[in-house]
Amino acid sequence: MRSATVQDLRIAVLGLGEAGGAVAGDLVAAGVHVRGYDPRVTAPPGVVDTGSEAEAAAGCDLVLSVNSASDAEHALRAGLAGLPPSGLWADLNTASPALKRHLGEIAGANGVDFADVSLMATVPGRGLRTPMLVSGSGAGRYAEALRPLGANVDVLDGPAGLAAERKLLRSVFYKGLAAAVVEALDAARAAGCEDWLRTIIAEELTRADATTLDRLVEGSHLHAVRRTVEMQAAADMLDDLDVPPLIATASREVLRRLSRGEEYASGGSVT
Repeated sequence: MRSATVQDLRIAVLGLGEAGGAVAGDLVAAGVHVRGYDPRVTAPPGVVDTGSEAEAAAGCDLVLSVNSASDAEHALRAGLAGLPPSGLWADLNTASPALKRHLGEIAGANGVDFADVSLMATVPGRGLRTPMLVSGSGAGRYAEALRPLGANVDVLDGPAGLAAERKLLRSVFYKGLAAAVVEALDAARAAGCEDWLRTIIAEELTRADATTLDRLVEGSHLHAVRRTVEMQAAADMLDDLDVPPLIATASREVLRRLSRGEEYASGGSVT
């Protein structure tokens, strides 16, 4: 990617929905020349609307693919036709590490550096300042281009797929926690005690600290047999309340797996 002032920098944004539109708008506000393409969304003010991925990428220093995991490979193959040899392709979609590695291989085979970018928070309200992890052959170049514009970028020293892996590992915890809260509150609403459970959950989250993680893990291993029975009872209760026990049964299966012989060194007992 050529060295350029902000005014000379040319960036294409593919996918102008909620996330892509916010990022594109921030780039325009920073003084960047932005070209966009989205077959379903009109380009926001200041973004040059184009008719294809290749047209958007033409003459650009950097392409940001912010469409969807299902569209990521098509966007890359179509956009490469317009991207200059010195250009950089960055995929910001939430996708599996395997797909990110595959995209990196396609880009590399065409002589183009690739950045696997994971957006680590919701984009609305943050835009370009959304915390990002980036890995791959073009990770350093990506950070060098966007940090001066206000982007919050952490570079991981590793191949494409590493940033996606970190994001999805976090998602197993965070989205799983959110799903457990939703299911528990649905059941509490059906049982007529939603306000009570909301208070309990809020108190537990507020009290959480660095020791909470160890207590959760140690307790699950130490008491897996008893807790398997407990979560079966919880799943049965949710069935009686006509609430699908998706998280409850998944928790039961995790505990059942732990009860079948996995050992964990622990210094204490947690109930």
